[in-house]
Amino acid sequence: MITFLVCIAALVAGFFLYGRLVDRFFGADPSRATPAVSKQDGVDYIPLPTWKVFVIQFLNIAGLGPIFGAILGAAYGPMAYLWIVLGCIFMGAVHDYFSGMLSLRNGGANMPDLVGKYMGHGIKKAMTVLVCFLLLAVGVSFVTGPADLLQSLTGWDKTIWLYVVFAYYILATMLPIDKIIGSVYPLFGAVLLFMAVGIFGALVAGDFMGTVEMQELSLSSFHNFHSDPGNNVLVPMLFVVISCGAISGFHSTQSPLMSRCLKNERYARPVFYGAMIAEGIVAMIWAAAAMAYFGGPEGLNHAATEGIMIDGVLTKVTPAIAVDMICKSWLGKFGAVIAILGVIVCPITSGDTAFRSLRLTVADLTKYDQKKIFRRLVICIPVFALAYFCCMMDFSTVWQYVGICNQLLAAFVLWMATSYLIGEGKPHWMVSLPAAFLTFVCVSYFFIAPYKAGGLHLAPLIGYIAGAAAAIALLIYFIIKGRKQGSVSRV
Repeated sequence: MITFLVCIAALVAGFFLYGRLVDRFFGADPSRATPAVSKQDGVDYIPLPTWKVFVIQFLNIAGLGPIFGAILGAAYGPMAYLWIVLGCIFMGAVHDYFSGMLSLRNGGANMPDLVGKYMGHGIKKAMTVLVCFLLLAVGVSFVTGPADLLQSLTGWDKTIWLYVVFAYYILATMLPIDKIIGSVYPLFGAVLLFMAVGIFGALVAGDFMGTVEMQELSLSSFHNFHSDPGNNVLVPMLFVVISCGAISGFHSTQSPLMSRCLKNERYARPVFYGAMIAEGIVAMIWAAAAMAYFGGPEGLNHAATEGIMIDGVLTKVTPAIAVDMICKSWLGKFGAVIAILGVIVCPITSGDTAFRSLRLTVADLTKYDQKKIFRRLVICIPVFALAYFCCMMDFSTVWQYVGICNQLLAAFVLWMATSYLIGEGKPHWMVSLPAAFLTFVCVSYFFIAPYKAGGLHLAPLIGYIAGAAAAIALLIYFIIKGRKQGSVSRV
């Protein structure tokens, strides 16, 4: 329990200490007018109460990643704790803060436009394709995922729930942000809070009473616990499996939504940096819960690969099954229903804003004004037609690539932030070092990961050399760029 509580405390301390440092370093200015005020249009640019902006941002970024991803990451052992804490404080929250603030400073611009401004038109094209694919993939996956969970909870046919979820997404994508999203998210947030607090309390109480045992981080745990280490190499696979709980490029597609609703820059740290810290806490809770419930990472791996008896049937435990078992066992029947609803809320509140972000990205790309509902329909109809078609496909193969797309997009955004800081004449290490690390992760992943996960499945050493070479080359490029910029500024 000591490791778990120290990690939670470290995340909270990170918000107050490193988060404040990041805020001051960037130079948040309360006297600046934000896009919500200067470009208010009653649809996407609407000043909202800060607490509501925080709740929406948190629910936007907290899909199934910090729950399912954390459970999958727990199979690698307590090393997952380190990645969640260090990644969240020094990488993920920094990434989310810079993406939100740069959008604020550029009139609520989406990521492709920001990348185009700070890194060039060619990079913008690649970023646009990557962002649109990721948003569509997340949106579609978060139609089928909630439908499956709702079917298991109610017994209703999955097709009915597909139509219900789609109907909600269409309304949330088209209507002004304060009509649907701004109204129902506080309720969704309360459900998600109950789930997180309930599992946290059950974990601590169970460990104190001796009914469960949380895994401690020690020298003996600094290795890969995965049952198939050949196909699941600790580095880089752990850093891709756990993305949303540590760092996720998908968040940069959501931050501009809230940059268009934030009333003052003084609230950027609690909204952008703070929401990521909150997500890291959720990921920590579920990683610890998965290991504790199944008797350690070995038991979790055994349950996932060999299966366990559930109602007399040998069943291989998936993250969804693990969530169901943990909630029913620790929270009772009523508590389990509320907790599982919280798990359903997570993907729904990311899916709706994924489609909304996709609408706005296409609108910004085509310079197509979105004030009139007919113009929103012109974009929404083909987007949802394509999404519905994708829901009829076996999307599991496509989802294999979402994790690495997440991290690749995050690397893009961090290098963009590096370019911005160089242009401002500021030191860039706060973002360039995380960018270099994530570049190493992405490149080595492409060489090491199995074929079915989008990799070449080569020897790890080859991947590490290629990843290190790419990371060092880019870091050197930006160091030289910074020195040249400094020389020009002095002249």
